[in-house]
Amino acid sequence: MPYQFNYIKCLLIAVFFSSLSTQAQDNEDQAKPTRADTLRGTINQERAWWDVTHYSIDVEPDFNTKTIQGKVDIQFNVLEAGKTMQIDLQEPLVLISATNKNKSLSFTREGNVYHIAIPNQLTIGSSEDIVLTYGGKVVEAVHPPWDGGWIFKKDQLGRHWMSVACQGLGASVWYPCKDHQSDEPNLGATLSITIPDTLVAVGNGRLVEKKVVKPNTMTFVWNVKSPINNYNIVPYIGKYVEFHEVFPGENGPLDCSYWVLDYNLEKAKSQFKQVPLMLKAFEYAFGPYPFYEDSYKLVESPHLGMEHQSAVAYGNAFKNGYLGNDLSQSGWGLKWDYIIIHESGHEWFANNITTKDIADMWVHEGFTDYAETVYTTYYYGKEAGDEYTQGLRKRIGNDKPIIGPYGVNKGGSGDMYNKGNNIIHYLKQIFKNDDAFYACLRAMNKEFYHQTITSADIEQFISEKSGINLSKFFDQYLRTKDIPVLLVKKSKKGFRYKWTECIENYEAPVKMLVNNHAVWISPTTSWKSLRQKEKLADLSMDQNCYAEIKIIE
Repeated sequence: MPYQFNYIKCLLIAVFFSSLSTQAQDNEDQAKPTRADTLRGTINQERAWWDVTHYSIDVEPDFNTKTIQGKVDIQFNVLEAGKTMQIDLQEPLVLISATNKNKSLSFTREGNVYHIAIPNQLTIGSSEDIVLTYGGKVVEAVHPPWDGGWIFKKDQLGRHWMSVACQGLGASVWYPCKDHQSDEPNLGATLSITIPDTLVAVGNGRLVEKKVVKPNTMTFVWNVKSPINNYNIVPYIGKYVEFHEVFPGENGPLDCSYWVLDYNLEKAKSQFKQVPLMLKAFEYAFGPYPFYEDSYKLVESPHLGMEHQSAVAYGNAFKNGYLGNDLSQSGWGLKWDYIIIHESGHEWFANNITTKDIADMWVHEGFTDYAETVYTTYYYGKEAGDEYTQGLRKRIGNDKPIIGPYGVNKGGSGDMYNKGNNIIHYLKQIFKNDDAFYACLRAMNKEFYHQTITSADIEQFISEKSGINLSKFFDQYLRTKDIPVLLVKKSKKGFRYKWTECIENYEAPVKMLVNNHAVWISPTTSWKSLRQKEKLADLSMDQNCYAEIKIIE
């Protein structure tokens, strides 16, 4: 998802930014987790026995009353015996009925959760479905995408324009589901949107049908075949027009379609020329686009942007940068459209590779933030990419760890963006070979193709590919808020060094510039020495290694 951006602070505080970036709808506090937190964030007994295979969602929103009515058919596999099913649906929406095999099921409500009784034992290994009807008033997003819910706006001509943004807050804010990132529907989802016939509805994947269900309305049916995050399934409703092209990708022709408000068609045709450039750079660095079967789609949205799989939300006003601003202040961030590059990068990191728990969302945001550096490097050179990443450091707050608490649906620090970028850039240096590093990223997307994973999975994978045990590196940078400091004591022909202000037994290689020559050293928390034949004149740390250095003469 995009950064939250404050223009006044941008103008008044040029030297240092407190990190304004936040995970979408991530309302961090220091309170002890509640039962509602654990119900939402944990795979408990009422969730563990069944695995979602497909969502079929039918929804009809009403702009004037800010209500929806809908039906969801959840297909699932029975993994083990279970007598109660937890279904998430956030207030004020109401579950009206639940049926299995045409038999009504009883249920009770506990806040944003329904506990549905399963009277008959379902056969382990069988495929089942539960049909849920629901409706009522919705949560309306006030400042999307940083708070979640339905978005009811009007375009410049006064016509209805609607969508949903719900990362963090959860898909259960608009449809009943198993609202946990670890359980993606293996066979994708179908979204049927019924709206006034004067408007157009866009969803994930491909349009499979348009039909008249009742007078003066049109139902648009969209289908996505790949596994998909719950929060990525969204409707877009407005006066849309479409244009398309075919990108010659690594896996063959990739359908690319663009849906924008009718009066923005020419602007979009110009600005969206960056999409093929983006696809070329990202396929080079990350591997083939992960959703050829479902196509690539960019949809103009009534909010800034979001990584909705195969229907990426775009609201950057057809400008380069972040609404015309360079987040890095390096100049390179104005060479490309932030939302096209960042949100599309999520197709690889968040949508293809998805974390089971949002505590590990740094995998989504850190690698996608680094996609900005990848794009910059690919088209403008290594020095440009280095400057872009280094420029983001002024936005890092180091306020708390970027991995959050597990099992309570809470993410870590907003530093997961900029700090995540700098951590990954440091890892690139550790590989000592750019091709080997990109090969690692490509292998990662292949190894974890359409899977849900943990941070530990990614950490181990990178360690194996680098040939270095990086467990202490990840513990330091992900699980503490502090940046390690390399303490250096200089002598006439060398220097002593060790890591300080770090976890116990911390070790990580770092690149030094000694008399203008690159030298890799492997500091630990104990003193080591490096002697030179010639007099030691200049000594510094390579700026691409994200660490502090303190030199004692």
